[in-house]
Amino acid sequence: MRIGFLFNHDQIHQVAHSLPIAIALAQGGFDGEIIVATTNARMANEVRRIAGPLLETHIEHVELKPSSATRCLDTVLSKFVPAAKLLIYRDNIAFFRSLDILVVAEKTSLILKDHYGLHHLKIVHTRHGAGDRAIGFNAESARFDHVLCSGPKIKDRLVQSAGVPAENISVVGYPKFDLARDMPRHRLLPRSEKAVLYNPHVSPHLSSWYRHGHKILDQFIENPRYGLIFAPHVMLFERPFVVTIDKLTIDRAGQIPARFLRCDNFRIDLGSRACTDMTYTLASDIYLGDASSQVYEFLIRPRPCIFINSHKHRWQGNPDFTHWTMGEVIDHPDQLSIALDRAEEMHEKVYLPVQKRLFEESFDLSDTASSVRAADAIMRFAGHKTINLSRHSFASAA
Repeated sequence: MRIGFLFNHDQIHQVAHSLPIAIALAQGGFDGEIIVATTNARMANEVRRIAGPLLETHIEHVELKPSSATRCLDTVLSKFVPAAKLLIYRDNIAFFRSLDILVVAEKTSLILKDHYGLHHLKIVHTRHGAGDRAIGFNAESARFDHVLCSGPKIKDRLVQSAGVPAENISVVGYPKFDLARDMPRHRLLPRSEKAVLYNPHVSPHLSSWYRHGHKILDQFIENPRYGLIFAPHVMLFERPFVVTIDKLTIDRAGQIPARFLRCDNFRIDLGSRACTDMTYTLASDIYLGDASSQVYEFLIRPRPCIFINSHKHRWQGNPDFTHWTMGEVIDHPDQLSIALDRAEEMHEKVYLPVQKRLFEESFDLSDTASSVRAADAIMRFAGHKTINLSRHSFASAA
């Protein structure tokens, strides 16, 4: 049996959601072939960092290459859309045809069945994040052969909203937490009393950045008591233009003005590894955001949250905004200073029990590492013989 794990993106934020599963399979003595496929150097380097010596000893690493025609087309279109990401399947169709199971964290790979006719290939979706956005629960989820999810909240909505049969879903916890469980908490802004993580989403119709981003950052210039970690979604500044497909929109993130770059109480990171490995969610005292699923990772240790409703969404009772019930919701940056000053009090009086409940509903965690549970679920889905999966530990190979 050949099981492939594909990482096909511009940024590395999806790697931690499924690579730990490949590592758990390798450490459990799976007697088939485990192949990790990457499509660019950034992905390849992150896979090497996390998998360490298991790569090329127990896990094969394949670097998929685009054709010359794809490279030319991507040069023209890459400012707007990820042409290479879509065409890499055509350019490497023989590799995908050789697999029995493909494990992915995104939905683009369904093109292998729809367009290229690889109906023999079983595709397992690990998802990436435990957020509430509607796009995570659309009908495409039901087209996977099996779906791994983090908790009962996700499973219930996949069944109810996406039409995924319950028997096609395994609740396994959150493999990304296996990589972060021993990470220390660093104080990144020692001159400030509190560190606030501002984590705007990339999608123009949901993000607070395009309408209010500069005004939000200005609030921290005027109030240096609070340190600001500005670590947006890693795709916000990746291209000159942002195009979203769930609600067709286009916008541009622009530039970071010099006045923000000079601030002693600012840390600005537009896309390093720290934006994706929970460095900032662990180091912050207050979360400030809009639609990013990273807020659920922040809740691994409950703390105050503030959400910015820049688009005047009617969010109450809307499952796409369930996370907004975990902190105060403001409509404009002018309200931010007051919200910050009362965040601790509001957290203790109102939002702490909500956060605890939603964290438990979002993440079904146990003594068994999530990556081990996910590997076990894939083996059961494949009807493969039992392998020696440790029930109590997971060791990153790095």
